[in-house]
Amino acid sequence: MAGAAVLLVLVVALLPSPYAIEQPGPVYDTLGSAGAGKDRAPLITIEGEKTYPTSGRLDLLTVSVLGTAQGGPSWLDLAEAWIDPQKAVIPLEAVFPRGETQQQADRESAAQMTGSQQSAIAAALSRLGDDVGGTVTVGTVQRGSAAAGRLEEGDVVTSFDGEAITDSCSLQNAVLEHGARPATVVVRRDGATRSVRVVPKRVPDGSGGTRPLLGVATTAKIDPPFTVDLRIDDVGGPSAGMMFALGIVDRLTPGSLTGGRHVAGTGTICGDGEVGAIGGIVQKMAAARAAGATLFLAPEENCGEVVGHIPSGLDVVPVSTLSGAIETLEKVRDQGSARALPTCAAQVGSPG
Repeated sequence: MAGAAVLLVLVVALLPSPYAIEQPGPVYDTLGSAGAGKDRAPLITIEGEKTYPTSGRLDLLTVSVLGTAQGGPSWLDLAEAWIDPQKAVIPLEAVFPRGETQQQADRESAAQMTGSQQSAIAAALSRLGDDVGGTVTVGTVQRGSAAAGRLEEGDVVTSFDGEAITDSCSLQNAVLEHGARPATVVVRRDGATRSVRVVPKRVPDGSGGTRPLLGVATTAKIDPPFTVDLRIDDVGGPSAGMMFALGIVDRLTPGSLTGGRHVAGTGTICGDGEVGAIGGIVQKMAAARAAGATLFLAPEENCGEVVGHIPSGLDVVPVSTLSGAIETLEKVRDQGSARALPTCAAQVGSPG
């Protein structure tokens, strides 16, 4: 009887769970190269415009997710993750909304990365005085989502509830700010302009709450005055945007933004330079410190998750815009430390 009970416990422990595990992923220096052998190439390549030598590092961070649209890791894996401070256990639906296939999830993640790269280029060049324009096109519509039956693949989104849309990030932020209320989405479809009524649906956000979602994957296209190519393989999502933008600015301006320091950071970015919240901030801070970074730029909106989880030896400074991030780097470079700069503890009213 005891043996059967032990066997039953082991079987249950190995069953897939309805959760996913977030853990620190690979780190990439936007000022450096990635890949191996003949495939090794710079993360940022600029042609048709003068660039400048720089120094230091501007690392973008990633989070590895254990779990798929078909099921989460085993309960045994979860038990190990729950006691590991560098890992986080989140509902599987926060990563893979109900009804979404793995193929759809992969396509959406890749589209988010492509969109974030376009936004990074737009934000960086706009900061330097260039006009890049921008259009946002619907790539896929998730089955059962708010957009299903209303938006179509190929629709060019021009506005959301009266707000002009010029990149994928501005659409995402417009939906988040609007919430799960009826909204008018204006699109160009088959050469005609149409107004579509959509009610965003709330889905789990991974932190116990929910967020409004349209349920579309979009692609953004800009028209910069010269060529900027961003390369990063096998990484999805929008959280690399700010660090790519900083890397572009550093390459296009004399001197070094970092002053030779090892800097890391994370955050979405819109074409207007607004920096947004991301997931897995605790895991990314751990990865940054493990890679040798001493300064970390965090989205101001993530401050509540930052406080109490900062690794020893890492200074974390909150930022809300690309201009603010650049000013932070310049102050640290010129002053020699981040001691006089704002902290997340001050932002959320915590001591220290």
